[in-house]
Parts: sequence; C-alpha cells; structure tokens
Amino acid sequence: MSKATIGLTATHRRYVPYSHAHYAGNLVDGAYVLALFGDVATEVCIRSDGDEGLFASYSDVQFLQPLRAGDVVEVKATITRVGNRSRDLEFSAYVVCRGRPDKSGSAAEELDEPLVITRAKGTVVVPVE
Repeated sequence: MSKATIGLTATHRRYVPYSHAHYAGNLVDGAYVLALFGDVATEVCIRSDGDEGLFASYSDVQFLQPLRAGDVVEVKATITRVGNRSRDLEFSAYVVCRGRPDKSGSAAEELDEPLVITRAKGTVVVPVE
C-alpha cells in the first residue's frame, strides 16, 4: 500500500568536488543540481511507494544563484500532490557551506543562512499497486 502523502520530504547533502567545475570561477553546470533532484526524488518514491519510480517531467526550473566547486549543497524534494500513479514534487537546492579560495586553497565556511540556488517542480510516476 502506498504511503504517499502530501508533505513527505527527503533531504540529501553533498560536497561538490573541484573536478565538477566546468566554467571560470569554479562554476558547476545546472545539470549537476538536476541530477541531485533526480536522486532525492528516487528516495521519495522508495519511501512512499516501495519503488524507485520514474521522473516524468519538470514543469518549472529556476536557477537563482551559482553552484561552485567546494560548496556543500543540500537538496530537498517534497510531495505536493498525490495521484493514482503520479506524484508532483517541489524541489529546492541550497548552498550551506562555501569554499573560500580567496583565503587559502582549502579554506571553506558554513554560511550563516543557506543560499537558495535552484527551485523546481516536477512529476514522478510509480507502478500501480
């Protein structure tokens, strides 16, 4: 039986290694965050429906601030609608720690307030019970 309920949330954190920087200023491409959204959506599907589910679509993606190598990024997915086979999810990504190469090659700091970098809405589908 499905345990899918509005408000069910999963959260992941990950350090972004410098090997993922693709652009000047150690910027990381937006696809990196979308892949993290896929991972956290998979956890939501497993916890709610006992299946990894499939990502069907994004209805909105907003890249608000840059993600940089050396950041610690937190991503969240929350169920906002439950259908027979579909689940609408809201996603958010925050930088919670940031590298400080201006201080030294390995300097970093925890941010006083998480920096919202990406928001999205999407739909996943799970098998019929």
